[in-house]
Amino acid sequence: MKNILLLATLALLSLTFVGDPEAELRKPENAVKNLIVADGLAAQLFASEPVMTNPTNMDVDDRGRVWVCEAYNYRPEINGNPVHPAGDRILILEDTDGDGKADKNTVFYQGPEVASPLGVWVMGHSALVSQSPYLWLLTDTDGDDKADRKEIILQGVGGKQHDHGLHAVVFGPDGKFYFNFGNAGEQLMDKNNQPIKDQDGRPVDPKHYRQGMVFRCDADFTNFEVMGHNFRNNYEVALDSYGTMWQSDNDDDGNKGVRINYVMDYGNYGFTDEMTGAGWQVNRTNIEPEIPRRHWHLNDPGVVPNLLQTGSGSPCGMCVYEGDLLPEVYRNQPIHAEAGRNVVRAYTKTPDGAGYKAEIVNILESKVDQWFRPCDVCVAPDGSLFVADWYDPGVGGHAAGDQNRGRVFRVAPPSAAKYVVPKFDYTTPQTTLLALQNANLSVRFRAWQTLYKMGTQAEPELEKLYNQTSNLTLRARVFWLLAKGKNGANYVRQAAKDANPDFRIAAVRAARQGCAPVLEIVQSLVNDANPQVRRECALALRHSKDPAAPALWAQLAKQHDGQDRWYLEALGIGADGNWPTYFAEYARSLPANVRQSTAAQRDLVWRARGATAAPLLGQLATDAQVPLAERLRYFRAFDFQDDKKVASSVLLSMVKNSATQPDAQRLALRHLDADFVKTNPDAKAALLKLMAGLEGTEYLEFAERYQLTEEHNRLFSMILKNQDRRKAADVLLASAGGAAMYAKALQNRNDETQTLALLDAIRWSGRQQQLAFLEKTAFDTKRSLVVRRTAFEYLGNSWGGEEQVLKLLKTKKIPTQFIPAAVQGVSNAWRMPVRLEAQSYLAGSHTNATKPVPDIAVLTKLSGDAAKGQKLYTEQCANCHQVNGAGINYGPGLSQIGAKLPKQGLYMAILYPSAGISFGYEGWEIKLRDGSVVNALIASQTETELVAKMPNGELRTYKMQDIKSKKQLPESLMTAGFHYAMDNQQLADLVEYLSGLRK
Repeated sequence: MKNILLLATLALLSLTFVGDPEAELRKPENAVKNLIVADGLAAQLFASEPVMTNPTNMDVDDRGRVWVCEAYNYRPEINGNPVHPAGDRILILEDTDGDGKADKNTVFYQGPEVASPLGVWVMGHSALVSQSPYLWLLTDTDGDDKADRKEIILQGVGGKQHDHGLHAVVFGPDGKFYFNFGNAGEQLMDKNNQPIKDQDGRPVDPKHYRQGMVFRCDADFTNFEVMGHNFRNNYEVALDSYGTMWQSDNDDDGNKGVRINYVMDYGNYGFTDEMTGAGWQVNRTNIEPEIPRRHWHLNDPGVVPNLLQTGSGSPCGMCVYEGDLLPEVYRNQPIHAEAGRNVVRAYTKTPDGAGYKAEIVNILESKVDQWFRPCDVCVAPDGSLFVADWYDPGVGGHAAGDQNRGRVFRVAPPSAAKYVVPKFDYTTPQTTLLALQNANLSVRFRAWQTLYKMGTQAEPELEKLYNQTSNLTLRARVFWLLAKGKNGANYVRQAAKDANPDFRIAAVRAARQGCAPVLEIVQSLVNDANPQVRRECALALRHSKDPAAPALWAQLAKQHDGQDRWYLEALGIGADGNWPTYFAEYARSLPANVRQSTAAQRDLVWRARGATAAPLLGQLATDAQVPLAERLRYFRAFDFQDDKKVASSVLLSMVKNSATQPDAQRLALRHLDADFVKTNPDAKAALLKLMAGLEGTEYLEFAERYQLTEEHNRLFSMILKNQDRRKAADVLLASAGGAAMYAKALQNRNDETQTLALLDAIRWSGRQQQLAFLEKTAFDTKRSLVVRRTAFEYLGNSWGGEEQVLKLLKTKKIPTQFIPAAVQGVSNAWRMPVRLEAQSYLAGSHTNATKPVPDIAVLTKLSGDAAKGQKLYTEQCANCHQVNGAGINYGPGLSQIGAKLPKQGLYMAILYPSAGISFGYEGWEIKLRDGSVVNALIASQTETELVAKMPNGELRTYKMQDIKSKKQLPESLMTAGFHYAMDNQQLADLVEYLSGLRK
């Protein structure tokens, strides 16, 4: 397999042979010509192959040198590419003559243990290199620009070489380090392999936090805080000088849900269900109608809003531009490298209530060359931008189509084409303050550290600059140094009175870091006119045990206007751990009949958790004056109540109240805790009464959730009447006593119609029990030929059944007369090799299982017909993929695939699917305790349930107690073999159609 993939890579590289039009496009000397540069700016090619390849991340040091992480050895165990045995490199690229082009390169470090690092942060003669499962500190001790000391700082972060693992460390204006990892990270361990604990003394692990996380710690890697969680793959966090965090996050590929976040401290960002960990595809009350919003659980209480949702893409590195070289529109704005969209862009943000809104302004993009894959952007000491270009037909995802290219661009106004790096003097407070003004993080890091160590010696100059400068970002940087000094509390108090709200915000943040008494600062700002300042006050009350805190929180809550979700979520974060006291204090201001409350008050009830809130939720959920669709949010809020017994008691009282509308009663029962139902006769009786009036999918949802034996007969009847037959069988067989009932019914050989219905109901399951039923019936010689033939056909209709049929064919156990039926059963197998092997057992079969994979270089020269390709897509691909909502939602959505992959990348994805499996679409082998083996995607997993996504798009739920083990499959569930079903021209037609899918 690896040799085949290597040939495919070489085929891609052959596109650059002389005479091929692709050759000119790919040449480094034409790289800038292929770019569209924003008005007022120009791009220069700073460095390219053969000096460097495959940059994943970079940093620019205080001497203006560009440090690059290379990833030549990217996931070879998956994509089969060759490797450098010496390992990947950390390069230093330097422009010694100021012409904007690197003319010197130095290997700072190379070692076999370094493989595809995803982050580098430079600190003078040292660099922090992020490469899961480690964070390394590499140090040059003798000044020769080569690291001669290596230390582990952190470890245990996710699996080795994972795109969703540890990302770059950056320096904050408060002197702390910030970094993040994606949802493969899971935990943090220190250099001694001991668990890192958060600000509350809890281990950083999946038991306490969901999915991707953002961290803050001191510069010596102590005092860790989890600043936000429940992201999917948050690539790099960036901060402004006030301490506000920004980052991007990638969706499950194909769902148009890529987002940009303002990271509100300690917020939950909704990739999975906060309480259960269930995935976004699992049904829920008040589910968002649009998939991009549904993807992040945005209708759920406790989820922080997104700044922007940008559709498809592969978001990567980010910085905040605080220089003055670039045009005004980019200043003080996040700037982002979006590899999937082939663009570097700014997000011009403005305040929006307690949060922000933003617009996209492109800086650098390519519409000609889709191999342009910007993966990081940094600010140089002269204020120019540097952009790292992975340069590949794909965008990671465990695949690399080209290992031999990579570029770095410099972007600046045309008048600044000469790269002139300022010289910095860190010896006196006055000269060091000049360095603190610089736009480059490495310069500011050295200046900050120097001034901090100077202590009171630097304070007079710091105070003088703080009071006199009109440069607000510089003033903010100086504030943090003053706040961290000996007299810090006085400066925090002064900032809390500042006319500029950004400094009042910074004052609260500094107080939270111990620079001043938190409650004193909050008390002075609790009625601030600016909602962003009050937002910070709310966050500052999180986990406070001060007796004054409940009243302060209630006062902040009373200022919610009912329109600002950012402010509401800040209040929710601030009340975490204190809902009983905080909300009880606020509830005193509510009207006796909460149905007469304002929209703002109803928001607080919806967001609140605890015994005081549950009865109020019940009132709002049963308000017949409000359309039921608007009340769904209150029913959903019951799922987030900490005390399930109290919440279920309120829900049951709603059911028993004769004044409650039937639809509301049904919703109340849906949200009862399953354990509560088992122990409460009234709840069980009410549930049975309700279920008697339900039909179809809704009935089955209740039957599956509560698994009442009283429903067995009805489920059996549904199977016989073909009413949601498959689901009814799954629910019945999962319930206690259901399997015995099923087996007894199958023993009846006299009712052939019933037998055929029972077999049809289980044909797609693949569970060992169901397969045993089918096989036993197929080999039962006392059955009719029709029943046996049907059973043999149905046996191969599931993944596990396919394996069973092949085993029986190989051992010649299937009677000759039933072989065609058995082969027919696997004729629609998703795996092409399975189909071909089964067909080989048919008499006269001449299947060719050795047809060579076409040469991609040849395919790219063919002209395709998009109309014919669309027809082929419908026939061959729509059973697993969707385009604009049409097709089966199983594999990644393809509505915008043409904007993400050029034709070469599309051919690679089709012919070598295992070379690059999108994260979240890995196949899993799930072994059940009954001996069944299920191969599927995992749509969701909680502590109690696993939801598997089957090839037909169906979501199938398994109890975790029934699962023996699960392991990730090494190859894609979309197995190779399309070239058996299509000739070269048909493949060209298909790719022509796919390349046009861009919206």
